[in-house]
Amino acid sequence: MNKIPITMIGAELLRNELHKLKTVERHAVIAAIAEARAHGDITENAEYEAARERQGFIEGRIIELEAKLSNCQIIDPALLDDDGRVVFGSTVELIDTSGSETVSYQIVGEDEADIKLGKISYSSPIAKALIGKSEGDVVEVRTPGGLKEFEIGDVRYV
Repeated sequence: MNKIPITMIGAELLRNELHKLKTVERHAVIAAIAEARAHGDITENAEYEAARERQGFIEGRIIELEAKLSNCQIIDPALLDDDGRVVFGSTVELIDTSGSETVSYQIVGEDEADIKLGKISYSSPIAKALIGKSEGDVVEVRTPGGLKEFEIGDVRYV
C-alpha cells in the first residue's frame, strides 16, 4: 500500500485525537454503558443503545486513526527547499490574472485540508494544477465558478 503524505502538524493532530479517544472518550462511554445497565432491563433502554452506538463509533475511529498513522509519510515543509517549485507541504501565493485578488494555500494531506484555514488537499484540482510548477508560472484551474487563471507568486516552505 502506498504511503499517504501528511504534514507534521497534521500527524500531531491525528495523534492527539487518537490519545483523547483512547484515554478520555473510551472510558466515558464505558461508564455510560455501566450506568445505563444499572437502570435495569437493557432491551428497551435508549440510554444503553445510544452508549453502545457511541462506543462503536469511538472504536471504529480508533482503528481508522491507527491505520492512517501507520500508513502515513510525515513530511516537514520546513525541511523542504525545492528552489521555488510547488510541492507537498509548500505554501503558495496565487495571483488571479483577471483581477488583483491574491490568495494563499498550503498543500496538505486529505485529513488536514480546511479551505477556511487556507489548507488544500494535494488531491484537489487546484493542488494538482500547482504541484511541479514554479514561481512566476501561470496555471489554469477549473473551479466551480469556471476556468480561472492564476500566476504563482511566492512559494514558501514553512
